[in-house]
Amino acid sequence: MPFRFRSIAAAILFAALGWAAAPALAQDDTVIANVAGQPITEGDLKLAISELDQQFAQLPDEQKRAAALTALIEIRLLAAESEKAGVADRPDFKARMEFLRLRALHIAFVEEKVAGAITDEQVRARYDQEIASQPPVNEVRASHILVDSEEKAKEIIAKLDAGGDFAELAKENSSDGSAAGGGDLGFFGPGRMVPEFEQAAFALEVGQYTKEPVKSQFGWHIILVTDKRPETPPAFEQVAQQIRSILLREKYLAEVAAIREANPVEIVDPALKSALENPAPAPQP
Repeated sequence: MPFRFRSIAAAILFAALGWAAAPALAQDDTVIANVAGQPITEGDLKLAISELDQQFAQLPDEQKRAAALTALIEIRLLAAESEKAGVADRPDFKARMEFLRLRALHIAFVEEKVAGAITDEQVRARYDQEIASQPPVNEVRASHILVDSEEKAKEIIAKLDAGGDFAELAKENSSDGSAAGGGDLGFFGPGRMVPEFEQAAFALEVGQYTKEPVKSQFGWHIILVTDKRPETPPAFEQVAQQIRSILLREKYLAEVAAIREANPVEIVDPALKSALENPAPAPQP
């Protein structure tokens, strides 16, 4: 079971910004192509690859460069045609360019003031803090027999009480996909099973089975606990990027809060003001 980092929702929210730190690109004026007499440089290509990376992420490097150059040539050609048509002078185009300029400045701020402020030492310290702050949690290994009636479940429990073999009874009676393996579900921790099943399983000691059928949305269960072990926390390398995202989001929110404090924001539209002050609850998964 994955370890539960308490700020995971914040990390997901940060990802929703659609931002990822772009590498700093050194200017390279080596000309690699000419379009209508205008040069395309190696620096232009590197910038295009950086900006369009999601489109070419699965391609090998040389194919990625070729695809990015093709895209850049098309951009230059069609942009020139739009320029001739006077598109750049239209108010809607100018408004869009201003938005893109502001967005680029926003990304630059995040890259320099947020991402640049998070160190490897901070990531490691947060990992150690999260691991130390979470109480030990056990995982249990359980087998079960799933049937469609309480009466049938009680009959199976009676057979177990008389010395019946749990695995054989599971193979003969269980309607769950685990039946062929004797009902074995492997190890699981809190939050992995429906509440009724989880509560019953964690209340048992190793070798014990439920003396009364357990009802869930799937039917009636007889549960046998076969082993218990402490939950193993993930290695630092497994969650370092997740923790870095959490720290990035926290730093971002702190920077935004400080700047908003110094630059008061007034929402004039009544409906938008109400929506911001009384946000709708997030949809449940």
